[in-house]
Amino acid sequence: MDDKINNLSEQTARRWLDERGVKIKDIAELVMFLQSNYHENLQIEECIENVERVLSKREVQNAILTGIQLDVLAEKNLLEDPLQSIIRTDESLYGVDEILAFSIVNVYGSIGFTNYGYIDKLKPGILKYLNDKSTGMVHTYLDDIVGAIAAAASSRLAHRVRNEI
Repeated sequence: MDDKINNLSEQTARRWLDERGVKIKDIAELVMFLQSNYHENLQIEECIENVERVLSKREVQNAILTGIQLDVLAEKNLLEDPLQSIIRTDESLYGVDEILAFSIVNVYGSIGFTNYGYIDKLKPGILKYLNDKSTGMVHTYLDDIVGAIAAAASSRLAHRVRNEI
């Protein structure tokens, strides 16, 4: 039964990312943004591989499922206030979205925190789109989750390269 739930969780998490407009390559491009200055000849395929490994982790899948579900419920106005308003507007002092992201960031060590903070501040690539409130979509959780996946994949890459030296 556990394998069945694991497979369903991973398939659903990947499908929901895709349905919300986030492709694996989009996250890999964030990894490239974070790591290209530190790894000569870094290729997008290596970044994709590290993103895939992060997405295979059950705790990452759980964070994706939880965060996207809350975003969708807020988008449909199905939460009660004040939570509805807080998530819909991505209230700056809310912070629970970042706490959920931290569960992903920490998967490959503390370097993930600095990667995450940096990318969360700059919001390059797909993160800029996810933070665009004019789309009508709610991505209060998703933008932090995507940034955290990229940060964790970057940390994984950094650890692997260091071990090869």
